[in-house]
Amino acid sequence: MDIQIGDILKLKKQHPCGSSQWEVLRVGMDFRLKCLGCGHQIMIPRKQAEKYIRQITRKEPQE
Repeated sequence: MDIQIGDILKLKKQHPCGSSQWEVLRVGMDFRLKCLGCGHQIMIPRKQAEKYIRQITRKEPQE
């Protein structure tokens, strides 16, 4: 999967705050994701994150 910093991921499981959308802050063996509902940040292994992804929304490039 081609996931880049700044992309918005919609995951299968919701965060306890009710949001299922996460912003990608770091990519590598682990992803650092930020909940768009409450701002909580998590580190999650790449394999687990790719399993939970439903939709990827690309961030629009700034001009």
